[in-house]
Amino acid sequence: MIVEILGAKMLAPYVGTSHFVWTAQIAVTLMALAAGYYAGGKLVDRELRLGRIYWAILGAAVYLGLSVLLVKPVANFCLNFDLEIGSLLSSVFLFFAPLALLAMVGPFFVRMLTDSVLNMGANVGRLIAVSTLGSFVGTILIGYVLIPFLPNSVTMYLTSCALLAVAAGYFFGWGRTSTSPAAVTGMVVIGVMIGGLGAAQDRPINTKTWTEAYRANSNFGRLQVLSASNETRRLYLYLDDFLDQDSYDPVVKKSVAGFTYMLHDLARGYNTNIHDVLCLGLGVGIVPMQFAREGAHVDAVEINPAVLPLAEKFFDFDPARVHVTIDDARHFLNGATSKYDAIILDAFVGDSSPSHLFSREAFAAMRRVLRPGGVLVINCFGDLDPGKDFFAASLDKTLRAEFRNVTIHGTGMGLGNMYCAASDGPDMPLHTMPPLTDVIEFCRNDVEHARAITLTTDAAHGIVLTDDYNPVEYYDATNRESLRKQLAQWMTVR
Repeated sequence: MIVEILGAKMLAPYVGTSHFVWTAQIAVTLMALAAGYYAGGKLVDRELRLGRIYWAILGAAVYLGLSVLLVKPVANFCLNFDLEIGSLLSSVFLFFAPLALLAMVGPFFVRMLTDSVLNMGANVGRLIAVSTLGSFVGTILIGYVLIPFLPNSVTMYLTSCALLAVAAGYFFGWGRTSTSPAAVTGMVVIGVMIGGLGAAQDRPINTKTWTEAYRANSNFGRLQVLSASNETRRLYLYLDDFLDQDSYDPVVKKSVAGFTYMLHDLARGYNTNIHDVLCLGLGVGIVPMQFAREGAHVDAVEINPAVLPLAEKFFDFDPARVHVTIDDARHFLNGATSKYDAIILDAFVGDSSPSHLFSREAFAAMRRVLRPGGVLVINCFGDLDPGKDFFAASLDKTLRAEFRNVTIHGTGMGLGNMYCAASDGPDMPLHTMPPLTDVIEFCRNDVEHARAITLTTDAAHGIVLTDDYNPVEYYDATNRESLRKQLAQWMTVR
């Protein structure tokens, strides 16, 4: 279970965390288990030599250490294929062999524990129970302890070392008389060196352009802050699993990302009477802080608590001025009783927005907590080109199923940010927005164009998304794959 879950986390920066990735990882795990069970059963029936299974454990340990070294080149190579094929190939290359080797353990131990038919049921039952309990412990350990507090490379290295220790314990203990100490020692040393080299390669970024100022693992990806400076500007760049999430100039205390201005400005433009704001997704706190500085009461819902310390340290977020709730946005909305003049939906998991926040039921929950005349403003990625516009068309269609007025802003030039504004009022005129002089010069032109341009989708190309049927990840896979490839190329040349 540790290898299955951790493997998906290691691949996430390159192929994302869509259902394709998890489907591939689970499918490869099941096929590896099937192959291992079969091979282990055939091998133990041929000759009952327990040392063979510890050689398999030793081989799996070395391979897992090697996977830390190989994950980047393998994942980058597999990006040349479609997401479905690429994620499957990545999982096969990196994790099929060690998982199959580890699966061989079960048949060996069943045979070792079964001396007669009389006690076979009890022995097999105990073995399966212990194995399942071990899987439970491993799942809890990886999900609640290892991933949040250790780099993925270190966790995989420690897993490899634990397996090396198990194998070495047998070969230098119980099975020492039938095994060459030199061969075992050589394999253990190779495994330790390979895993250590892989973990050591996962070092902080330090180039002529960027210096890594912050790094932390979390349940929702690796968080990094890169710092860059020259004669005219200092810049902080926030990455989540290598994906650019926001950028900020700490000298002038302004965002260098156009979407932060668009979220604030569209809310102000479509509702001139904003006193209470709900931000679904904190980001690094730039948008919530802008409303708070203007005197609004701001509630922010953020699912990842690991974001808060970096937002405060690098992006001038002040937790005393914004009430932050650590929660999933849908869970928060289901129990919300407060009313808001504006809701800002800017939630992302990697390269895409969580699909459960883009269903008709989710928008109904948001509409319920909006005051009359209140406005919902959404930041998301979309493409209006035919054949790539399922998400954009479906989002527009779903919003219109719940709100009387919907307007979409953006440049409309291929895949990029789309800003949806929705209200249940009788009309939704766009009033005067904050002056463009408030926008940092670097992205002023982009903001000006996105403000001025409204987009129209083809309703025939989309559906009303519901909790029961929301196939966005499937039909939007091409767009998400494109974003991931851009990301991988950026990280390669950084």
